[in-house]
Amino acid sequence: MTESPVTENEQDVTIQDEAEVPSSPESSPESSPEASGGEEDSPRSRMTRAERLEQEGEVAADYLEELLEIADLDGDLDMDVEGDRATVSIVGADLPQLIGTDGEVLEALQELTRLAVYRETGERSRLMLDISGHRAARRQELEERAAAVIAQVKESGQPVSLEPMSPFERKVVHDAVAGAGLTSESEGVEPRRYVVVLPPA
Repeated sequence: MTESPVTENEQDVTIQDEAEVPSSPESSPESSPEASGGEEDSPRSRMTRAERLEQEGEVAADYLEELLEIADLDGDLDMDVEGDRATVSIVGADLPQLIGTDGEVLEALQELTRLAVYRETGERSRLMLDISGHRAARRQELEERAAAVIAQVKESGQPVSLEPMSPFERKVVHDAVAGAGLTSESEGVEPRRYVVVLPPA
């Protein structure tokens, strides 16, 4: 059976990185009384969205600080809120062992950190973790790659498929393509899922 292409708005909603598409209020765990044990008037429920994201960052930073201490690794923690997600970065040290090949270890650590936040808050987190600037450097690389493909598609009028990427990487490409006024789709199945950039209609 042939897999149907996934449009940009539906793209890449995976357990590994559901952060690519924001949850709707109707389906988000924070909107459900069950998600907070029925405590509709808990202290967290009275927080603003920004305060909740700041709390996520603090919980994640505490978890990562403990992890670094256990592993006897150096690194400082930076916390921020970007758009509708908290971000935490481990900076000030070169930590390739926490990044792994093609960022595989980083992705796993991000999921563990999100689970730590969920355990503390009772809500699923879309927190983004970066280590030693790996994601920032990869984002710039992907934006440059996407710009070249966009120019190729506009000139040739033919769709172009990129190499398989992680959900984070596909999201960067989708955003770049949308910003250029074109559309893109995710096709294939994990871990070989890839982006196809489409020509103007």
